[in-house]
Amino acid sequence: MTETHANLHAAFARQIDIALDALETAGTLPGGLPRGAVTCEPPRDPSHGDLATNAAMVLAKPAKTNPRALAAALVAELEKAPHVTSAEIAGPGFINLRLDDAAWREELGRIAQSGADYGKSGLGGGKVVNVEYVSANPTGPMHMGHCRGAVVGDALAALLEFAGHKVIREYYVNDAGGQVDVLARSVHLRYREALGEDIGEIPAGLYPGDYLVPVGQELAKEYGDKYAAAPEADWLVPFRTRAVAAMLVAIKHDLSLLGIHHDLFSSEAELQAAGKPEAAEKWLRAHDLVYDGELEAPKGKTPEDWEPVELPLFRSTKFGDDQDRPIKKSDGSWTYFGADLAYHFQKAQNADALVDIWGADHAGTVKRIKAAVAAMTGAEGKPIPFEVKLVQMVQLLKGGEPFKMSKRAGNFVTLADVVEMVGKDVVRFTMLTRKPDAQMDFDFDKVVEASKDNPVFYVQYCHARVRSTLRKGAEEGFAPAPDDLDLLGEEELALVKLAAQFPRVVEGAAVAREPHRIAFFLYDLAAAFHAYWNVGNDRPEKRFIVAQDGKLTAARLFLADQIGQVVKNGLALLGVEAAEEL
Repeated sequence: MTETHANLHAAFARQIDIALDALETAGTLPGGLPRGAVTCEPPRDPSHGDLATNAAMVLAKPAKTNPRALAAALVAELEKAPHVTSAEIAGPGFINLRLDDAAWREELGRIAQSGADYGKSGLGGGKVVNVEYVSANPTGPMHMGHCRGAVVGDALAALLEFAGHKVIREYYVNDAGGQVDVLARSVHLRYREALGEDIGEIPAGLYPGDYLVPVGQELAKEYGDKYAAAPEADWLVPFRTRAVAAMLVAIKHDLSLLGIHHDLFSSEAELQAAGKPEAAEKWLRAHDLVYDGELEAPKGKTPEDWEPVELPLFRSTKFGDDQDRPIKKSDGSWTYFGADLAYHFQKAQNADALVDIWGADHAGTVKRIKAAVAAMTGAEGKPIPFEVKLVQMVQLLKGGEPFKMSKRAGNFVTLADVVEMVGKDVVRFTMLTRKPDAQMDFDFDKVVEASKDNPVFYVQYCHARVRSTLRKGAEEGFAPAPDDLDLLGEEELALVKLAAQFPRVVEGAAVAREPHRIAFFLYDLAAAFHAYWNVGNDRPEKRFIVAQDGKLTAARLFLADQIGQVVKNGLALLGVEAAEEL
């Protein structure tokens, strides 16, 4: 079990370690058994207790003993631990623990003491994780097809930092392919337009959006008519360079509207200019991972013009792929895969683990790039951990119907337009309300709806309700205080038990690389808080402010304040502001 910042689950994980140490000292357990698989977490059914551990289950086999027999010995030790009122064996050897109320009152104090740091973990041990996300082609403004991956990647980066990792937020700029040549030609057309030429309708195959008009105007001011009738060879490179630079400025601006800022923008063109793909190929050949061979014929009916061509092929079948993959095209230029494996090789030099956030349309390339990273980082030992998280597209709706809006981009809805319509926080939280690989509908009406069915509102309203309650308490002369927390009853402590799961949810989400778990947790915590609040509507003695009982009011306000703190901490990981009022 990992060392973490102060919280109840970490404290009892330590108590389990102490109990296991005692069994080793007594000779009941052999010394030195690995405990990495030992867990301490709430049981699935709360009626079974407050905490459960699988220690006897996972240690019995290596200890060459019976799980229930080991559990019985462990129960005897755990019953000595502070705050444990009972320890019971369940099923084949699980142990359920029940804690006294004082344990949960102490946890409230921990939340207050830790504040914005509550839930932080040392799990990552300072290891560096490179998270690459967005990486859209620099050919236009950010659109909603990029939005979900941008938010998932950014929230994951924040989550990993909170869990003790050092994080590199990286954007890979695909500025070395045919699409940027098309961009340069599109800008040249706008340049001629700025010089007064009637360009007519934008030809098919060029980018039609008005966003290129200012770029053309700037080039017209700088160059005059120097390149108006010049051959493409004269202007393609400078126009491409200027166009890509302008698009990156626009992309960074659009991402900033979502609160997203990358540490590093890596250029594919610079990667190739520096000879990184050649260096990767040389390394791969030296390790017999690239060879010259012929591609397999396309599956199904073979095209009439298909001819076998000898190309440098990466041995991706050695790593689970269904065929070996070319790293160069027949004209000698690099395939996207060839450049991509060189890029990942470069990233791996400065990180302990890699995570890529890709659109689901790239699913077919996952196996081969994972094979390449395994090959290049594992030749001298253990491969660097590398994961690809796939993100499904978002369907835009309004009132349940497909949504159309004016598109300055030409043929898609821009991220900037959507943020302007509903706000950064709504966009960010909504993108995390489903697993990334599940389809998502973004309904402009529903995401701003003030109802329980809208998770964004429901969680924001929880924090706003807490802040409103504290303000009202202050107006009536009450302040939150931890002096009489023994006045909190079972219903109030149930809220503490749920809030206390936040640190372990953070660790679990970081390990699984799944920031949406934080959004799910926040919704559950908000639902529990609102449910308790609603009890007070029918039973005045259950309200947070009970005017005739100052001590109880101070204790409940302290409880509300800490629930609000946990919600605020979770929202911060998602990049969402905690609303003071709604």
